[in-house]
Amino acid sequence: MIDKESVQTVLDLIRPSLVADGGDAKLVDVSEDGVVTVELQGACKGCPMSQMTLANGIERILKERVPGVTKVVNAG
Repeated sequence: MIDKESVQTVLDLIRPSLVADGGDAKLVDVSEDGVVTVELQGACKGCPMSQMTLANGIERILKERVPGVTKVVNAG
């Protein structure tokens, strides 16, 4: 089971980069199979690059820092 607090801590580390671009990511859920669901907010919500941000930014960093994370998906 993935520790939801660990995921939140890492998201908090990533947050300043997202906020600098006018966006944010809110943790929605962490499933037992390692899928982290986030809700992209602000400028990230409608950005055409949001999938890249998820895959190359948020997902990559979460996989590196939180054992068991397999994927990050957008709730919206």
